[in-house]
Amino acid sequence: MRLAVDVGTVRVGVAASDPGGLMAFPVETVQRGDGDVARVAAIVAERNAMTVFVGLPRKLSGLEGSSAEDARAFAGALAELVPSTVRLIDERFSTATASQAMRSAGRSSKKQRQVIDQAAAVVILENALDIDRNGNLANVTSEVPRKGSDD
Repeated sequence: MRLAVDVGTVRVGVAASDPGGLMAFPVETVQRGDGDVARVAAIVAERNAMTVFVGLPRKLSGLEGSSAEDARAFAGALAELVPSTVRLIDERFSTATASQAMRSAGRSSKKQRQVIDQAAAVVILENALDIDRNGNLANVTSEVPRKGSDD
């Protein structure tokens, strides 16, 4: 079982895979603020996830901004709370891809708001599962080290 997390400024979307890592589906939207990392850690524990992918939003140029800093901080805090491997993965177009898919399915922007983060997490996880199947996980993602480890 693998999870993906889309860290936004207001909400955190969470998606999970099936045990075989073939499909991704939405799980929950967690409100940002006190307890958000702990709630995601609880989801990791509830689902016995072995790997958690945290989307790393980069600019089109590949550079990182404040959103990437926030995602890195969230991933670092999560890595301290879970025994699972936490990996960062580029998620430049996840929200745009999810939003387009939802519009194509007839969902207005207003109706998307509460589930777009989950849908973006699904896109992140589907991408990670594809990368893993192709054997490129170590080349395309980076493991988040825990404090006190030599990683």
